[in-house]
Amino acid sequence: MERRNFLKQAMITVAGSAILPGTVKSMTLWEEQPPFIIDAKNPGKFFDPHWNKGIGAGRANDASRPVWADQLGVAARACGFKYARFTGIFHDDMNVYNAGTYNWTLIDDLLDKTLKAGVKPFIAFSFFPRDIAGSDATQFSWKARVVPPTDFTKWNDLVTEFTKHIVGKYGEDEVSKWYFEAWNEPDQRSYWDGTKAQYFTLYKTTVTAMKAVTPKCKVGGPATSGLSGDTQGAWLDEFLAYCKQEQLAVDFVTAHPYPADSAGKPRELGATAKDLAALRNTVSRNFPQAEIFVTRWSTSPIASDAVRDNLPAAAFIVKENIDSIGLVTGMFYGSFIDGPEELKDTFHGGQGLMNASGIAKPAFNAYRMLNALGEELLYNKDGIVVTRHKDSKKISAILYNIPASVTSGVSGRDQAGVSSLMSQGETKLYSFKIQNIHPDARFNVDSLTKEDGNAIVQWAKAGSPDPLNKDQVEIMKQVGVSVNEEQVLSSATGVLYIEKNLAPWDVVLVDELSK
Repeated sequence: MERRNFLKQAMITVAGSAILPGTVKSMTLWEEQPPFIIDAKNPGKFFDPHWNKGIGAGRANDASRPVWADQLGVAARACGFKYARFTGIFHDDMNVYNAGTYNWTLIDDLLDKTLKAGVKPFIAFSFFPRDIAGSDATQFSWKARVVPPTDFTKWNDLVTEFTKHIVGKYGEDEVSKWYFEAWNEPDQRSYWDGTKAQYFTLYKTTVTAMKAVTPKCKVGGPATSGLSGDTQGAWLDEFLAYCKQEQLAVDFVTAHPYPADSAGKPRELGATAKDLAALRNTVSRNFPQAEIFVTRWSTSPIASDAVRDNLPAAAFIVKENIDSIGLVTGMFYGSFIDGPEELKDTFHGGQGLMNASGIAKPAFNAYRMLNALGEELLYNKDGIVVTRHKDSKKISAILYNIPASVTSGVSGRDQAGVSSLMSQGETKLYSFKIQNIHPDARFNVDSLTKEDGNAIVQWAKAGSPDPLNKDQVEIMKQVGVSVNEEQVLSSATGVLYIEKNLAPWDVVLVDELSK
C-alpha cells in the first residue's frame, strides 16, 4: 500500500487527460486468447531481491544539503532501499580529525539523517584527513586526499575511535547491521595515489581496528572499478589471496563492474550478469561465506551520460537486474540523487535516480517497479518477468521492450544519441495468460512510456526551462512519477489475460493488489 500511496501524491495523467489523484482510467478485462500460458501453480525459483538492498548516496557531506534527507526517504519508500552508501566520511569537509582531536558532529548528523530516512549506513571509508594523508596533493574540485601515509598508526587510531563512538551512540546490535567498506576504487589513481601493497595495509589496519572494538561489525572491500575489458578484475584475486594469507576477515566483497568501459563505450547486452557470475566464482573459491555487493553500478562510469535521464535507461536497468538474480547480495545504482558537484543543468545525465531538485527520472520508476516484484521467479523470457510473493501468493509481473536491434548497452550518449536510440525497434505485442491465481483479483497496470513517467520529455515540451522555478519543480516532480495507470481483473476462475502493446523501451508493471 505504501508504494501506491506514494504514487497517489501525484496527479496521474492517463491518455492525455488529468484525473483525480489515486483514481484509475477504467476497469478492463482482457480476454483475447493468448499464445502461451504461465501457470502460477508451478514451482518457481526463490530469490532474495538484490536491486533494493541499497543505493548510492554520494559523499558524506552531501547530507548537509537541505533536500538530501527528504529525497533519500522518498527513494527508500518508493524503491524499498535498505542501505545508503556514501564515501568521504573522513574527508576534510566532515571536520573529523585535527592534530589528534576527533569531532563527530557532522558524522552524527549524517548517520542520524540516514537512519531517520529509513535506511542503514553502508560506509565507504575515505578519504584521508589532512593531518593523516601522505601529502598535500588532492584530487577533484572538492580536494580529496588520496595519498596514503607512510605510517598507518594515525589511521588505526581514527578507525578505532570512530568505531568506539558509533557503538557507544547507536549500540553494538545496531552497528552490527551496518557495512564498512575499506575505501573506494583503490585501483584508480584519482581515488588512491598509492601502491597495491599500501592498500592492502590499509585494509588490514581497518579490519583489525574495527574487529578489536566489536567482532560483530561487517568489514569488506576492495570496491575496485571493474571486472572486464580495460579493468580486468583489478586487484580482486590478489586482495582475496592477501586476506587469506594474513587471516583477515572479509565479511563481504565489493566491486564496480560497469556495462561500459572507462570511456563510456557500451559493452554487450547482458555484460552485467556475465561479470557477476565471474565475480561470484572468484569469491566462492576464496571466501565462500562472504556476501557480494556491487556498490556502484549504472549505465556507465562516466560523469555525464544523457541516457541516464531518459527512458532507455529504465528498460536496461530492469533487464540487467532481472538477468542477475541469484548472483549478488546487492547491486547499488550510482546515487539516489544527482550530486551538487555535477553540472548545474536541470538534466545533464547525472548519476542519480532523481535530478538535483528531486525530479524522478525513468530510472527511478524502474526501481520502483522492480521493488513491487515478489520473491519467487515464475517466468523470465523475451521481456516478460512474472513473480509470486512468498507470503501473500500475489502475482507481480514486469514487461519491457528492448528492441532486438540493440545488442549492446545504452551508455555513452549525448541527447542526439538518445534520440537515435529511441527511434530503433518496433511496437511489440505481449499476449499471454497467467492461470491458477486469485479469482476476481484486481491488478494495477502501470506503464512507463515516452509520454508517461518520463520527466525529461515533458520538460523539453515545455521549452526546457533552466533553471526551474519553485512551482515548476513541484510540477515536474509530479510529472516524473505520473505513469499511465489502469486496472484489470482476473476471471472468476483465477485467470488473468494480458494483451498489451509496448513501444520500444516501454516498461509495464502488472501488480496484484491486496484485498
